[in-house]
Amino acid sequence: MSYGAAAALQVAVWQALTGAPALAGVAVHDALPPLAPGTFVLVGPEEVRDASDATGAGAEHRMTVSVISDEAGFLTAKTIAVAVSDTLAAAPLALSRGRLVSLLFLRATARRIDEGAVRRIDLTFRARIEL
Repeated sequence: MSYGAAAALQVAVWQALTGAPALAGVAVHDALPPLAPGTFVLVGPEEVRDASDATGAGAEHRMTVSVISDEAGFLTAKTIAVAVSDTLAAAPLALSRGRLVSLLFLRATARRIDEGAVRRIDLTFRARIEL
C-alpha cells in the first residue's frame, strides 16, 4: 500500500476543476479560505486504503470535493456540484505519479451549515490508482 499518489491526484483534480468551462468564475481551493463569502469549491479530505493485488501496488482514494455557498437556497450550490461531478466523470486525469484506473462518483450530501446561512454539498469520489 502506498500514499504515494495522493498529491498527484489532488493536483490533477484541482487542474481539471480550475480548467472546466462549466466552473469558470468559481474559485477552487484546497484549504478553507478565511471568511470567504460567495460560492466556491473545496478539494478536501480523503481516506486511502490498500488496493494492491498480485499484479502490483495500488491504492483506493475516497476523496471529498465540497461546494460551499452563501446563496439563498440550494440551486446555486447544486448547479455547481453537478458541474464538479460531470467534470470529474469526464476528465481523463493524468497523474504525475501512478496511473488512474478509475474515478467514480460514490455519493453526495447536501446540508445547511452556519445556522442555515450557508449551503454545503460534499461529493465523495473513489479513485483507484496503480503505482
